[in-house]
Amino acid sequence: MSKKSKTKPYLIGAGVAVVATLAGLASYTATRPGPPAVVEQQAEQQVAAYPELEKYARRDAADPLALGRADAPVVMIEYADFACGYCGKFARDIEPALIEKYVEAGVLRIEWRNFPIFGEESERVARASWAAGQQGRFWPFHRAAYADGAKERGFAKDRLLALAREAGVPDLDRFGRDVDSAAARAAVAADQEQGWSLGATSTPSFLVNGRPIAGAQPMETFASAIESARREAAK
Repeated sequence: MSKKSKTKPYLIGAGVAVVATLAGLASYTATRPGPPAVVEQQAEQQVAAYPELEKYARRDAADPLALGRADAPVVMIEYADFACGYCGKFARDIEPALIEKYVEAGVLRIEWRNFPIFGEESERVARASWAAGQQGRFWPFHRAAYADGAKERGFAKDRLLALAREAGVPDLDRFGRDVDSAAARAAVAADQEQGWSLGATSTPSFLVNGRPIAGAQPMETFASAIESARREAAK
């Protein structure tokens, strides 16, 4: 199941149309109820990079929701929901390998975008991740929220506090205030609108230097996209 934006998608040339098409292909598979599994690779998902979509990368060195060098040759933007089982599958099984192989080598930067599509709890945990980021603990919170079995326990307010404690957030009182703040709501809304503007209707969805990838694809798919982007950036 997926949701549609309340506003019309902001289309930027043919590239966004491609993203919308890929998201539509993966929408049911990537977000349907049931146990998570890696989405099967589709031939039509092997698409080109679109320079206009590269502009969505912020490359802000102070961004607490990003990992890796701001000047890395490749930026992977991830649009995801903490309540999405496939996002958790990617976070546990694929992302750590990408970090070890590419982020730590200075090749890849990962920029997170909160893209809550499953309702109130999704919105709440998205704000909580942002709040953890304000104290430099977004990625530990990300690991805790995507730990095996975490989604099944839900994201009620007491669970968010427990996750923040597990993530080592130092000021839990501030965390509680930040979760419900106007700033948190605005930050999540901005990320969400960016995803809708691309035509994304499922999670996870990615842009790798403007190359769209829909769904929790195998490691080989991401490695291929990253290597291609790396070669193109070196030209």
